[in-house]
Amino acid sequence: MPVAEQVRSRAAERPDRLALRSPSRTCTYASLAADVDAAAVGLLERGARPGGLVAVDVAEPVDMLTVLLAADTIGAVPLVCDSAWSQEQRSAVLDAVAPEIHVRERPRPEAEQERRPPPERYVPHPEDLAWAGFSSGSTGRPRAIVRTRESWIGSYPAAEKLSGLSWSDTVLVPGPLVSSLFCFAALHGLAAGAEVIVTGRWSPRAVREVLSEVDVVHAVPHMLDQMLTWIEDQGPEASQRRNRPRTALVSGAALPPGLRERAAAAGVGVVAYYGAVELSFVAVDPDGAGLRPFDEVEIDVRPTGDEATLGEVWVRSPWVAEGYLGGATGPFRWDDDGWATVGDLAELPPPMIMNTNRSYSTVSVHDHGSIQLRGRGDGAILTGGATVVPEDVEAVLAAVPGVAGVVVVGMPHEQLGAVVTAVVEVADIERGAAGDDAENDGADGGDTSMDGTPVTRALLESVARRELSLAQRPRRWFEIDRMPRTAVGKPARAAISEGLASGTLNARPVR
Repeated sequence: MPVAEQVRSRAAERPDRLALRSPSRTCTYASLAADVDAAAVGLLERGARPGGLVAVDVAEPVDMLTVLLAADTIGAVPLVCDSAWSQEQRSAVLDAVAPEIHVRERPRPEAEQERRPPPERYVPHPEDLAWAGFSSGSTGRPRAIVRTRESWIGSYPAAEKLSGLSWSDTVLVPGPLVSSLFCFAALHGLAAGAEVIVTGRWSPRAVREVLSEVDVVHAVPHMLDQMLTWIEDQGPEASQRRNRPRTALVSGAALPPGLRERAAAAGVGVVAYYGAVELSFVAVDPDGAGLRPFDEVEIDVRPTGDEATLGEVWVRSPWVAEGYLGGATGPFRWDDDGWATVGDLAELPPPMIMNTNRSYSTVSVHDHGSIQLRGRGDGAILTGGATVVPEDVEAVLAAVPGVAGVVVVGMPHEQLGAVVTAVVEVADIERGAAGDDAENDGADGGDTSMDGTPVTRALLESVARRELSLAQRPRRWFEIDRMPRTAVGKPARAAISEGLASGTLNARPVR
């Protein structure tokens, strides 16, 4: 059943039940269902059709969800966009995926429109392409991911079992809907008939105002950390009062040490899980015993070499996405046996299990209990719930006049998992590139671009704000005279990352 039909069923059962609440809007299930129908008629009048791609690019989160459900009503494929994109980003993204319709305006509520017949209901099929969203590293190389209807809604019962979610609960969704983590949370809450509070972005003030009313919250670790601090500030008796969530579902990065214990002391149960936009739910840890396969998910960790201590995580499940839109390429790939991966790495548990029925050696997580994740094999950075592809950030920064080279890596961060860090090699105006022929003595002239403009942190950050999403923007900036390179001239990414971590890289903060 489409999510939109589930919302209509809830409206018939409890029309006056609050459905959505944002800092600026509130609606009941009855009014939401009516507004969804009105928006669906509007989409049909604009030429939307079953299977067609509808880019939904609306800032207000209640309006965003209304249009998403309207597209679902008529069998179109809603593509969740980010209203915070710059015009350059928006053009690059939409030119690549070529949606049939681009919705940027708020849909007119049903009460403000002339009465029109409701839209004809689309007869759904489980294999329909039904939901689409973006992976985090979309700038320059857009990666829109599309999923079937069943891969999206089929996991709802398992998610409800983990959270204990029921129609009487209030669900807090404190992040942007362009993130599949938060979009899934909002739509799942509506399908269950719960009241869903959506902030549209992480807003400490907005979240703190409603936290005492919430039963279930979806968050990344740094959000939960802040919420727990607010609860702890109320004193030790806070955990005995109805002023905190019952359950927090947390993803996007590993839980920092002690966070689960702090939550338990505050009376909040934590369900940590691991997934990816392309793979959906993969593994879950509801009790601190480690990540185990999510319902109906098989996980194999495949060695990356004869002497490897880490392996690549491969998944086979009903929840895996169909692929990228617009001919985009990325870390998502499959094998002939129906297994998929995005290049995440995990520890290889001893002893190795050789599976003679396949052409590769594999370690089954089911045989060893839990999975120990260790980042991305392609260098992707997991930061605060988002996945940032370094090459996307490097392409933007390398275009800054005076930048001879740039490498982007993740530096460990207790709450965010990692922070995006840029190491910049500045061109020498006398030689045309830094360090090509002689040692750079670090004089002020080496920090000047080819057109005479200093390559400063302010300049780099202004470019990042204009052309990169919030998750992609570096938080730490270093300058280096000569970039370490491999024998074939490529930046030695691993050496740079290790040198930053150990303090042995001859780099200095960009001023």
